[in-house]
Amino acid sequence: MTDQKYIRNFSIIAHIDHGKSTLADRLMEVTGAISPRDMRQQTLDDMDLERERGITIKAHAVRMDYTAEDKQRYQLNLIDTPGHVDFTYEVSRSLTACEGALLVVDAAQGIEAQTVSNLYLALENNLEILPVLNKVDLPSARPDEISEQIMDLLGCDLEDIVHCSAKTGLGINKLLEAIVAHIPAPSGDPEAPLRALIFDSVFDSYKGAAAYIRVVDGKMSLHDRLKFFAHNKTYEADEIGFRRLKNFKGKEISAGEVGYLYAGIKEVSETQVGDTITTAENPATEALPGFVPIKPMVFSGIYPATTEEYTELRDALEKLKLNDSALTYTPESSVALGFGFRCGFLGLLHMEIVTERLQREYDQTIINTVPNVEYIVHTTKGEKLTVDSPAELPPSVDIERIEEPMVDASIITPSEYIGGIMKLATERRGRFKNTEYLTPDRVNLTFVFPLAEVIFNFYDKLKSISRGYASFDYGFPKYEPGNVVKLDVLLNGDPVDALSVIIHRDKAYHYGVALADKLRSLIPRQLFEVAIQAAIGSKIIARTTVKALRKNVTAKCYGGDITRKRKLLERQKEGKKRMKMVGSVEVPQQAFLAALQIER
Repeated sequence: MTDQKYIRNFSIIAHIDHGKSTLADRLMEVTGAISPRDMRQQTLDDMDLERERGITIKAHAVRMDYTAEDKQRYQLNLIDTPGHVDFTYEVSRSLTACEGALLVVDAAQGIEAQTVSNLYLALENNLEILPVLNKVDLPSARPDEISEQIMDLLGCDLEDIVHCSAKTGLGINKLLEAIVAHIPAPSGDPEAPLRALIFDSVFDSYKGAAAYIRVVDGKMSLHDRLKFFAHNKTYEADEIGFRRLKNFKGKEISAGEVGYLYAGIKEVSETQVGDTITTAENPATEALPGFVPIKPMVFSGIYPATTEEYTELRDALEKLKLNDSALTYTPESSVALGFGFRCGFLGLLHMEIVTERLQREYDQTIINTVPNVEYIVHTTKGEKLTVDSPAELPPSVDIERIEEPMVDASIITPSEYIGGIMKLATERRGRFKNTEYLTPDRVNLTFVFPLAEVIFNFYDKLKSISRGYASFDYGFPKYEPGNVVKLDVLLNGDPVDALSVIIHRDKAYHYGVALADKLRSLIPRQLFEVAIQAAIGSKIIARTTVKALRKNVTAKCYGGDITRKRKLLERQKEGKKRMKMVGSVEVPQQAFLAALQIER
């Protein structure tokens, strides 16, 4: 048991690709938490996807022991956080488990939106901020200029900023001394009833769900009966200890320490991020503040490419959910695609990760329907419905009003790109709120956007306009009344439910025309004409036709009376009409993928 005054709990916050994972590697290497034999780049990022994209998807915790210049041995607990806007809640809970945060800024790129967003999260949790200027060894580094930006943002002094290079190890010892000197020790009461915060959880096939915990008050011992506040269930602590990439078993975890817990828990959903654990014998009277059940923000249908693979897809989703409690899914069926699942995700990146993992790790061939956000529908009967799929939307005559989710967004950009970004924001129905100059040539623009507008390739457009310099971040949604409608796609008068979308009325016509046009080039020609229509309710707003494949029935007529040719053509027309009544149109998989790429 370590004395609390020699414990330092901290996390690293940074924008994507500012060197957070590499810095964690160097800290572990210098403190000897990992042997040189096990060392590899981005050690804490154990998924291939994390390495390829250069992002952290799953949070991790690692304990390091460091003997400082004062010859005192300190216990340093690094709680790694995800680095993307989709995982903001997980970041906020990880920060709650710390007393300080290293604010890592790239010496070449400077302060970006995610840096500011996570900084505000850290300040809300009253964390001590230690500014770190990383990548100072790069030829393109601008340490003096970026230091000015950090000083303007934090109001700190120049000597407070630690200069280092996570890649080469330059300045890492100085950083460790700064962590010991500036980050406060935990202040929990070791004699109080146990209160431990769950900041992450993973699933083990043999032992069940493991909760990563930070003990705030009291202590947790092996074989204690533990109570979870969120669902009021009790479990016995089968195994506890701390992590250094691998689990190290122990007898107890006391106030201020970070560790893990196995208690024979079968579902990850029972170890909810942000929940509080206490003992059943001497329970705490109240939970730690800030717990919110995780709520999906983006919904999409996932269907197997062939109906025979439905059970395999269900098994794959079950296994994936064991390690990802934020993923939700319910069975649904579609006339066009057969049986599948309606899945809820934290955001578009989370959706990409899930679909990619299904394809890679579980060898599934899947079709995604157009992603949607959650709308609140007030009916004329006074009912209030939550709708995340166009199929669930009641007929327009029964709808009094629809409320759509709106988010506060922050865009940090060099000032020369303001014009293009303002134009993009107007196209995406953004309401301008404020301009704040961080430096003479760097500006923070704040807007209110409909969530539905920012989940579709908004980020890509923003990066194109700003040549990659602008960064973007948004918060949790609030609901406001919106003029949105359901747009249906009809093939020969039959609706294709998988292509239906909920869209703003002003954009419905352009989207309908573009989608009909795209489908015309993708749907193979039949022996009969195929009418493609886009409709709002009973009103057709766009139409195009896939021409029929036609046999030349008059080829055998050499000259002769015109009535002979006409008779043959009339007979062909009758046959095509009959064929159209019984023939069904196959929609190829590319059509559903193309619908995702059409500009809203």
